[in-house]
Amino acid sequence: MYTFSSDTICAVATALGGAIGIIRVSGPKAIDITDSIFVPTQRGRKLCDRKPYTLAFGNIVDRNNDTETNGNQTDKAEYEIVDEVLVSIFRAPHSYTGEDSTEISCHGSGYIMQRIMQLLISNGCRPAGPGEYTQRAFLNGKMDLSQAEAVADLIASNSAASHRMAMNQMRGSFSKELSALRDKLLHLTTLVELELDFSDHEELEFADRHELTGVAQNIKDVVSGLIASFRQGNVIKNGIPVAIIGETNVGKSTLLNRLVGEERAIVSDIHGTTRDVIEDTVNINGKMFRFIDTAGIREATDTIESMGIGRSIEKIKQAEIVLMLLDSTCAATQYAELSSKILPLCKDKILIVVINKSDINNKTIALPLPPHTKSISISAKSGTGVETLRHILSESFSLPEESANGVIVNNLRHLTALKSAHADISRVLNGLASNIPTDLVSQDLRNCLYHLGEITGGEIQPEAVLENVFKHFCIGK
Repeated sequence: MYTFSSDTICAVATALGGAIGIIRVSGPKAIDITDSIFVPTQRGRKLCDRKPYTLAFGNIVDRNNDTETNGNQTDKAEYEIVDEVLVSIFRAPHSYTGEDSTEISCHGSGYIMQRIMQLLISNGCRPAGPGEYTQRAFLNGKMDLSQAEAVADLIASNSAASHRMAMNQMRGSFSKELSALRDKLLHLTTLVELELDFSDHEELEFADRHELTGVAQNIKDVVSGLIASFRQGNVIKNGIPVAIIGETNVGKSTLLNRLVGEERAIVSDIHGTTRDVIEDTVNINGKMFRFIDTAGIREATDTIESMGIGRSIEKIKQAEIVLMLLDSTCAATQYAELSSKILPLCKDKILIVVINKSDINNKTIALPLPPHTKSISISAKSGTGVETLRHILSESFSLPEESANGVIVNNLRHLTALKSAHADISRVLNGLASNIPTDLVSQDLRNCLYHLGEITGGEIQPEAVLENVFKHFCIGK
């Protein structure tokens, strides 16, 4: 079921500087307003007379002394040609927004696109807000809220894994999983509500308690799997966090600059130069890694350095991979000093010991490493061994295409709603086990349905949530 908005919006949908620019127009008057500034070549038909899903070739014009006869252009019409364009025509409900829409493909000049925007606005359009096209698509039933959010993730995807995850969600894989859960919950709720309706007849029991418990446990297991997948989803979306740690002046900042390919961090022979966390991302073999250069771990000499070291410890806790960087000239001593502080934080992480400054000392150094810990000798300054380190990083962390139940959650809003639903269904199970009154079980089932509905937008007040969802979108989408 689609609805029409009262106004018609327009926006530039492409970045400036390209050869081609696209301006999108959507709303009840989209075709008429575009018609008012468009002149087809060879006296062709107006846009409103053309079939949908076709292209019209012609000119965008700025009319001065426009003369018309019976609604058609005369040979004496005077206007300035702004650009030669192609116009795509879409009619409701079969468009991205579910409304009548046009897309004007023009040359990518910022001046040209600004002129066309001004003409559209002067003829009745208004500029679109951030994410308003996708918001209209949601409100008109073209996609649910989780699919709409995936559009923003798709635009921001910066690796093969993040692209695949966003595309799967936009195509409805998460929505289908939630729909199946909600169908099961509705079945449970219906049976329980029937018992409430006939509560005066104690002998009637519409819902077998054993069956209810089995279905509720299945729902809880699926929700638990979705919650657990957030760790993977967050890594895919934001990059695999890699903390570069070590004592001061071992070359952490030099290694960061070498890995990301630019002078991202200040490099100095002075101890304690890095006093705060520095982060940057790089794509290695289709996987996005987020490297974190931390402050050197030592006994701090001042308050600011102490704060930086404290933040370094926090980043180690958040990392999936830890690069322990050692100076080859004193690697054994540094490893002994760092082990007691660092190794307890790396129990559930991938630890790679990197012995730097091999250009100064390239002797083999034996260290008492924990099981499954990799080690490599490099020279961050010259770049020797850095490509091998990149390969080790790429091979050390696997990004599954999908979780066990077919979906990876990567949105904090979704995670919050899932945790609430998990708490609700847990109370249902506890209630069934304790034989609590049916009306209390029914309320927890309804709460679970509500929290799952929050994710797709099925049972929420649009004004309360939509602004927060779509305000982060770019203009034109």
